[in-house]
Amino acid sequence: MVDGIQVGIASWYGPGFHGNRTANGEIYDQFELTAAHPSLPLGTRVVVTNLSNGRSVEVRINDRGPFVGGRAIDLSYAAARVLHMVGPGTARVRIDALASAMRVAERSVTLVPPPARDLPAARYLVQVASLSDSARAEHLRRILGARFPDAHVALLETADSRYYRVVIGPYPLRGVAVARGELVNRLGYPAVIMEDPPP
Repeated sequence: MVDGIQVGIASWYGPGFHGNRTANGEIYDQFELTAAHPSLPLGTRVVVTNLSNGRSVEVRINDRGPFVGGRAIDLSYAAARVLHMVGPGTARVRIDALASAMRVAERSVTLVPPPARDLPAARYLVQVASLSDSARAEHLRRILGARFPDAHVALLETADSRYYRVVIGPYPLRGVAVARGELVNRLGYPAVIMEDPPP
């Protein structure tokens, strides 16, 4: 990885590893946005972009891998689904390591901010898309806003790229976020549950 950026082949791992312990001691959950990387510090957050379709997802490194030579990163099933690479199994991707300050920027720049008072210790968001085009992100936000008033766009900046994440929430309980995600799925959109730490 040079200057926090790496380009290579991503694969994903799922059912056969679901419930096993990861390198940092957590139990692997294929429905969480996580990944295995051979050298990045555990806990590092990275944005992975599928270079064939431009879709991106933010994941947390919590495991070591991939175990197949020549691959750069192993994504969870949930992350692979966001990138539309579950079927192909692999994809050429760009990996951007995030500094902790980037998450602060993401939370502070929202086109339609959610209520800011009485924030719980942990907040759960439903991510519907991560796009490089702000106009497309805002269009999707407006569509979702008709059903979900707390839909908003969160800006995520890397060293030389910007991503616009369309998210719904936050919610104090994971169960509430999961229920919202199921409603989003019924409308035909992908939904991934994310835990957002308090500011």
